Amino acid sequence: MVLAAIAEQNTPDLRLYPDPHGCELKQIIAEQFGLATEQIFLGNGSDEVLAHVFLGLLKHEQAVLFPDITYSFYPVYCKLFGIQAQTIPLGSNFEICLEDYAKPNGGIIFPNPNAPTGRALASKAIAGLIQTNPNSVIVIDEAYVDYGTESCVPLLQGAGCPENVLVIQTLSKSRALAGLRVGFAMGHPRLIEALERVKNSFNSYPLGRLAQAGARAAIADQQYLEAMSAKVIATRQELIAALDRLGFNTIPSTANFVFTRHPKHTGLELYQTLRARGIVVRHFNLPRIADFLRITIGTDEQNAELIQVLQEIV
Repeated sequence: MVLAAIAEQNTPDLRLYPDPHGCELKQIIAEQFGLATEQIFLGNGSDEVLAHVFLGLLKHEQAVLFPDITYSFYPVYCKLFGIQAQTIPLGSNFEICLEDYAKPNGGIIFPNPNAPTGRALASKAIAGLIQTNPNSVIVIDEAYVDYGTESCVPLLQGAGCPENVLVIQTLSKSRALAGLRVGFAMGHPRLIEALERVKNSFNSYPLGRLAQAGARAAIADQQYLEAMSAKVIATRQELIAALDRLGFNTIPSTANFVFTRHPKHTGLELYQTLRARGIVVRHFNLPRIADFLRITIGTDEQNAELIQVLQEIV
């Protein structure tokens, strides 16, 4: 559906600028998630959405809070925009401990599921965090939510939508459209209006015609999304089982990757050996996680090759 929608846009109309507000795309997203169009903000990928969120909503006298092991762009945006930041250590099992966020703050942001660990929080627990922080913006980054995590979007539906919550999603992961660069935020109309004002004050670059057309088709094609996500989930479980048989210790994941380590080999050793064999995984030379690898779920053939090489190594 996406490819057909993009092909239909291959007309002389490409000489014209796109809809600067993305009205049709906002309408489709709103219908899919049970929200109003005033609750949708669009960006060129979720990273651009995050940039506007940090600049427009998280720059205060108090520090913004996020996990010490999480998406690496959060501290980058804080440094770029001069935002105070305080990292909150993950628990002993690499879980986000929401009780540790019960302190004065200038906002809270975290991925759910978290990256690179893949661990997720229940929306009920997040709802409790929201209630105890009514004066802080809470940002839930749901880039990997479709692989088995409970979304927080239902918290935004209806008249009870909290005024301090944003949920961010992207088409780059479960919808496999990283090349289109489409992300969006969902939240209370007041927050969305603030983001629009910040964006339009210095950034007049909307989503292009092809991106908007492809995104509309992707959001509408829920059946395809569910089928592909189910395939990734099943393949993830098969990969975890295969890693377990090789002696790896893998953190429970609800993302399209696993975070794993082997007790007899360093993460750097495994990373370098795999790379020499043409297999690319992620390694983070950071405290607490230097021995872990983040392995994206590949095709059945790719996973089989990975396991074969790991078996030779370990």
